[in-house]
Amino acid sequence: MRFRDRSIDVSQLEDRRGGGLGRGGFGGRRGGTGLAVGGGGLGIVGVLIALLLGVDPFGGGGAAIPDTLDEGITSDVAQRCTSEPDAVQRYDDCFVLKVFNEVNEVWTDTFAARGGEFVEPTLVYFDGATQTGCGPASSAVGPFYCPADERVYIDLGFLRELQQRFGAPGRSAQAYVVAHEVGHHVQQVTGTATQVRQAQQQRPSAANRLSVRQELQADCYAGVWSSVADAEGEVAITRDDLEDALGAAEAVGDDRIQEATQGRVDPESFTHGSGEQRRQWFLTGFDSGDPTDCDTFS
Repeated sequence: MRFRDRSIDVSQLEDRRGGGLGRGGFGGRRGGTGLAVGGGGLGIVGVLIALLLGVDPFGGGGAAIPDTLDEGITSDVAQRCTSEPDAVQRYDDCFVLKVFNEVNEVWTDTFAARGGEFVEPTLVYFDGATQTGCGPASSAVGPFYCPADERVYIDLGFLRELQQRFGAPGRSAQAYVVAHEVGHHVQQVTGTATQVRQAQQQRPSAANRLSVRQELQADCYAGVWSSVADAEGEVAITRDDLEDALGAAEAVGDDRIQEATQGRVDPESFTHGSGEQRRQWFLTGFDSGDPTDCDTFS
């Protein structure tokens, strides 16, 4: 995966690594509410495994979170990512931020073309633990989107897990995760996320099924980004890149994770969809390039 230009917008980043909150705090711009949305099923180390095992990843347990966090930590990410010519491909944090920039650019243009406005989310890097608008979170949570503060949270340790435990190497696998999380922000902007939360409250017995549909739509949106970015020449995506992304989507299916962690598969407890469903909906978005084809709820 190659980018047309090397420019990186660091204004979209809050770097809290090292134990600080970084700049910007965590206040939501639209006052959104709701629980964090899991990171596309990266659940062996994240939200999904916690849910499968009946653990609240935002409640007690996990890493201890201090009452006060040091503000204003210094980070070399801005200097390193903007000054070194090969930084995007060399450093994980620079690559993820660049993908985040590109995904937001596509969605901004897509909304504008339809007469709408896309207010970009913020990317937060953290390690160990951090506070969010959805409550405290430890690194065990993995990548997730918090609708209450409209931020995507990533502990970059998940990149190693993608390769070592999920068997999903390659930059495109990482890009898929970033695009999936921004897909949840698209759902927040369009109102889909709010409707899902309301429906889950009204029909608790359908909560898991609605969660699956929401996650599959975010997968489809990730495919849409890949397609549009490639078609417009912003990102060069090869066939191998596409296969890496599809492999990552399939590898984090509920069935694959349940089999690996429980030794059995329980479709009734699915919250993200099977590997085949996730692969298929990503491919649907990629083949179409049109977000209106991502209606997983009909």
